[in-house]
Amino acid sequence: EAGMITSNPYSGDRLTGTVGFPLDDVSARVCDEEGRELEDGKIGTLEIKGPNVFKGYWKLPEKTLEEFREDGFFITGDLACRDLQGYLSIVGRGKDLIISGGLNVYPKEVEDRLNHLDGVQESAVFGLPHPDFGEAVTAIIVSNQKTFSESEILDQLRPLMAAFKLPKRILPISELPRNSMGKVQKNLLRKQHSVLFQN
Repeated sequence: EAGMITSNPYSGDRLTGTVGFPLDDVSARVCDEEGRELEDGKIGTLEIKGPNVFKGYWKLPEKTLEEFREDGFFITGDLACRDLQGYLSIVGRGKDLIISGGLNVYPKEVEDRLNHLDGVQESAVFGLPHPDFGEAVTAIIVSNQKTFSESEILDQLRPLMAAFKLPKRILPISELPRNSMGKVQKNLLRKQHSVLFQN
């Protein structure tokens, strides 16, 4: 859909956790669902336009209309934030956003915290249907220790984030399922654990 659209500066400050600035010929903006540009610091959908962005889907005019704004910007589906200096950060995919108890939880934020804890090699965080919260934050982790303790991981995580972002359950797995491109297949994990909170 697009070639490279952003880069950290060759010379100058490179901010860890950001994807830098749009390339010279690329326009990028962070917008709400209606396509209104948001002020810096707000999380919204990344929209891009430029010579390295495709012009539409082959023989799918309806999908092209859905995915492009009238002014030619492509709606990427990535959730992003631009800081006051103009650095862009990708915080996740719109379809992965978890709404738990009416509050937004970005899986990438929880995964980043989990992946730095003792005993966690890698993680996948997603929402599952929950009778009280709408969706429950759920984490699947690959542990690098012989024994797995959900309560110990939660104890480490608790001081690092707001209570509503904490996983309601943390489950172990020997290996995260991945597609041929190496992307974690959260859809399979959602399917496998779809009734976890239904009892």
